[in-house]
Amino acid sequence: MNKLNHIAFIMDGNGRWGKRQKKGRNFGHLKGVETVKKIVKASIKLKVPILTFYVFSSENWKRPKSEISFLFNLIKKFFLKEIKSVRLQGIKINIFGEIQKLPKGLREILFKSMELTKRNKKITVNLALNYGSKKEIINAARKSKKKLNEKNIVKNLYTKNMVFPDILIRTGGRKRLSNFMLWQLAYTELFFLEKLWPEFNKNDLNKIIKNYKKIKRNFGSI
Repeated sequence: MNKLNHIAFIMDGNGRWGKRQKKGRNFGHLKGVETVKKIVKASIKLKVPILTFYVFSSENWKRPKSEISFLFNLIKKFFLKEIKSVRLQGIKINIFGEIQKLPKGLREILFKSMELTKRNKKITVNLALNYGSKKEIINAARKSKKKLNEKNIVKNLYTKNMVFPDILIRTGGRKRLSNFMLWQLAYTELFFLEKLWPEFNKNDLNKIIKNYKKIKRNFGSI
C-alpha cells in the first residue's frame, strides 16, 4: 500500500461554477474558499501531512483587474478572520511564488500568517501565489552556482524541505498542468475530474486516495 505524504490541487472551475449559478465568477471564488477549508479539515482527519493549492498563477495577471482585486482581497480577509482558527487546528501555512510582487497589504498578512503558524505540525498547507513552475526552475538553476545538477536544483526549489506530491488532483475537466510544479510532479499520480472545484468534496478525496493506494508505483523500475 502506497504511503501518502503530499497532495497537490489545481482548483479549476470556480469562475465557471459561479456563472452557472448565475451569480458571477467572484461568487465561485467565494465557494472555492469553502471547499479548501473542507478539504483541509478532511485531510487532517486522514492524517495527510502536506497539501499544496494552486491559488494564483503567474499567468493569472491576464485576468480582469476587478477579478484579481477580488481574489487578493478574499485571501486577505480570510486570513484576517480565520488565522486564530488556523493556528488552533495545528495548520502550518506556507506561501510560495513571487510574493514580493503581490500588493503590500496582502504580503503583510501572508507573512504574518506564516510566522504565527510556523511551529504547527499537524499539517502543512502550501499556497502557491503568483507562482509559475518554469520561473521556479530557472531561479533554482541560477542559484545552483557551484554545480548545475539535479540535487542542487531540488535544494533551491520552493519545495526544498518537503517531499514531492504523491497525488495531483485537478478539477474542472482540463487535463493539463498549467505551469504548476513541473519538476515536482515528474512521478506524481495524476487525477483529473470533470467536477468544478466548488463541487469537489471529501468523498471525492477519499475515492482518489483509495485508488492511489492500489497503484503500483515503479518509479522507472519493473
